[in-house]
Amino acid sequence: MSGWNESGGGLLDKLAAQVRERCWSARPCGPLVPLGNGGGFSGARLWRFQGVAGRLCLRAWPTTKPAAWIRGLHRLMESARRQGLDFIPTVYAAGDGETVVESAGRVWELTQWMEGRADFAEHPSPARLEAACEALARLHRAWEAFAAPAGPCPAVHFRRKALADWQALVATGWRPQASSTPFDILWPVAERAWRRLPRWLPEVSRCLNPWIDFRSPVQPCLRDVWHDHLLFEGDRLTGLVDYGAVKADHVATDLARLLGSLVGDDPEGWERGLRAYRRVRGLTDNDERLARVLDRTSTILGVVNWLRWVYHEGRSYEDIEAVARRLENLINRIENWMT
Repeated sequence: MSGWNESGGGLLDKLAAQVRERCWSARPCGPLVPLGNGGGFSGARLWRFQGVAGRLCLRAWPTTKPAAWIRGLHRLMESARRQGLDFIPTVYAAGDGETVVESAGRVWELTQWMEGRADFAEHPSPARLEAACEALARLHRAWEAFAAPAGPCPAVHFRRKALADWQALVATGWRPQASSTPFDILWPVAERAWRRLPRWLPEVSRCLNPWIDFRSPVQPCLRDVWHDHLLFEGDRLTGLVDYGAVKADHVATDLARLLGSLVGDDPEGWERGLRAYRRVRGLTDNDERLARVLDRTSTILGVVNWLRWVYHEGRSYEDIEAVARRLENLINRIENWMT
């Protein structure tokens, strides 16, 4: 986006200040602190500041997110808040009563700033793991009112399509090529992944094929609930942030993402997490098996996604070192299975 200085002091910061003025909850206004994308990869831009409603977060959504979708998301978040889920951010309305503001080709929102730190990896504990899984179960239960009738599992079919799309791309003769700065940091990890993928990809079909005809209710799910979206103070989960991937799916999708991120391949961690979830919301044996399948296949396809996003689609990221770490973590998990 040529001409936009999104790290501070540019046009987007000026627009953020103007948008903030349209929200009563933002007054009186403290300094508007730009946070870039907050360490994430979605393309959103964040600002933190103090307003009459407390510490607040102003978000400019990526241009790919339409206002109608964001309004629907806000209805889901507000429903969860009404059911007592205080780890879900409160969404604040602008002066016209709308929870979205459209400006400069982006959709903006104002929400509560959630306190806490995303530091599970630095301070893991059984209590924290259980708190995260119980919170996820409470959210799933809160969103059951929006469930659809039983049907095929979207996550299974999404992964099968991702695999087919990748195979079609590679069949054209495409392959990732080393890039100049800033991607030189990523290339050694990317090349290592590219060399190993042909041996790993058959595992995706092997795991998913038995689930093609599996039918189950689907409901709103986070679909990207992972380590950096979970905030803690001590052993208490204080915030669950970033709802940019919410979509109807099977709840096993969220369990796979959460447990794969927090405990990896630790069987005791998986059992503890699933027990904690079951204390709040029931799971069938099929649900649990599907969660493990989705974790395994999403790990392999996560490698595919990073290679495609960076080297085929040409996406850019603020912190390419973080991308390299994410890709290397995925590779290390897969290599542990395949040895």
